[in-house]
Amino acid sequence: MPYEDFSIEKIQDEFSIVIRDVPNPFGIAHSVEPSGRLRSLLEEFAPLGSSIGTEKARSEFIIAPILAEIKKMVGNGVSLFSGNRFDVDKEKGLTGYCDFLFSFSSSQITISTPVLAIVEAKNENINTGFGQCMAEMVAARIYNQNRQKPVDTVYGCVTTR
Repeated sequence: MPYEDFSIEKIQDEFSIVIRDVPNPFGIAHSVEPSGRLRSLLEEFAPLGSSIGTEKARSEFIIAPILAEIKKMVGNGVSLFSGNRFDVDKEKGLTGYCDFLFSFSSSQITISTPVLAIVEAKNENINTGFGQCMAEMVAARIYNQNRQKPVDTVYGCVTTR
């Protein structure tokens, strides 16, 4: 079963995941000023990504430039993947493609451990992406554990713009 077929309820049932609403989970987050290049790209192409109206267009014209900027800020110690297959456990249904994935590795050739964050870009209805993102986060946790590089937290994000 591909990641996109998971619902929140299915994730909770199959993986004993408990969802908690945590106000301000990151504490005091420091804001970061986007580069002039990112501002320029978004000013020019975000309207195009929005007007095309597809998940792919939003991913390419809005989300990818932002994530590339994050990668540039963090440096070579983090790799960013887009649209890669991430098959972790076929028996559990943890297979399919991730819109975007960050790992704590300098290699851009293959996805390496530890996988730190998953980003899903959905078209309009953000709720449809939660189950998929959660399934990918569970897969990242298992992937890291299987390679003896567990991390305390795997982050996930679902966005419509």
